[in-house]
Amino acid sequence: MSIKNNLLHIKATLPEHVTLVAVSKTKPVSDLMEGYEAGQRIFGENKIQEMAEKWEQMPKDIQWHMIGHVQTNKVKFMAQFVSLIHGVDSLKLLQEINKQALKHNRIIDCLLQIHIAEEETKFGLDEEELASLLSSNEFQEMKNIRIAGLMGMATFTDNKDQIKKEFLHLKSIFDQLTIHNSQFTIISMGMSGDYQLAIECGSTMVRIGSSIFGGR
Repeated sequence: MSIKNNLLHIKATLPEHVTLVAVSKTKPVSDLMEGYEAGQRIFGENKIQEMAEKWEQMPKDIQWHMIGHVQTNKVKFMAQFVSLIHGVDSLKLLQEINKQALKHNRIIDCLLQIHIAEEETKFGLDEEELASLLSSNEFQEMKNIRIAGLMGMATFTDNKDQIKKEFLHLKSIFDQLTIHNSQFTIISMGMSGDYQLAIECGSTMVRIGSSIFGGR
């Protein structure tokens, strides 16, 4: 199957309220252009340098999503163009994004990453850290970022019940927050292997790579 056919097939299975992020990390620009020509406009990368190089070469109506773990010192390389940063997991990182966004006179949308998996290796805030971040004075003072919602990654396991439990946990945190924050509209969870389950659990944004572009 071609990239175009893969994309059209996946899009046909997605409900209208779910946004597809085509995870294009490590893929050449020619592959991304194939996706672009099939109508895809949102691409997800996990290395800032690679994303910046592709941004320079590709059409400017693309939305670039940073889906990997972000190092504070690299934020400046994407502040000019990034549309959404998925994995924000500290106040320090938010402050840097805010600082760099200000330099470009932009407001950058971010998702707060919540730790829902049982694995220690996954990044993210716990519920206490999330609450204290959102209520802190430093957060209130930042004018060049907008928190658009939450992101989380389930444990890497074949146990569907566990994955479902973790997705529903993220959805319940999201629901509590949206009572007070009307701009919280995105809940990003689900990848190639589990995106259908994620959508059932309330995801509004899925990150799909190998099912579109093939394995690495």
